Amino acid sequence: MLFEEGTERASSSPLNEEKRAGTYICAACNQPLFDSAHKYESGTGWPSFWQPIAGAVGTSTDFKLIYPRTEYHCSRCGGHQGHVFNDGPKPTGKRYCNNGVALAFVVQGASLPALRT
Repeated sequence: MLFEEGTERASSSPLNEEKRAGTYICAACNQPLFDSAHKYESGTGWPSFWQPIAGAVGTSTDFKLIYPRTEYHCSRCGGHQGHVFNDGPKPTGKRYCNNGVALAFVVQGASLPALRT
């Protein structure tokens, strides 16, 4: 799904329920994407964040539905992560709605895995 720009069924990712402190990383290349402090419950069934780690994601316009959406991807490997919407909480007002299968979680205090090339 990371490179086919698909998504898993809502509420199927165990990361949606993850509450521990840590870092969410790209499942393809291990680049850190989100800090757990920026995760929130959006009610959508997918892990949601109000802010990525600086420089971790890039964006493009997705025309796959009738209306354009902002797609975001890992800035390192280009793996599709999800879409960003303007209905998130303060302070950004953004909702980075992430595919759970595109992420891995590293609990705070554990070593981040080496970046994959």
